[in-house]
Amino acid sequence: MKQVRVRFFAAFREAAGVETEAITTDAVTVAELFQELRLRHSGLAQLPRSLVAVNEAMVPWESRFEDGSEVLFFPPVGGG
Repeated sequence: MKQVRVRFFAAFREAAGVETEAITTDAVTVAELFQELRLRHSGLAQLPRSLVAVNEAMVPWESRFEDGSEVLFFPPVGGG
């Protein structure tokens, strides 16, 4: 079991209804963590081209994280 701090941004924050939460998880990768979070927050959906960071460094969804990490979820950002 790991303790992690999760931060949601923009549409993810709106869908989860919270900006930050501390959770205990058995997840190994950030993708697994996100799936657990979807069970807690039914409005969350993994959007194409969504981004994730661990301890403020952008990482692939398959990346692992450690106990005490901060995991940040960012929905796709439009540009022009």
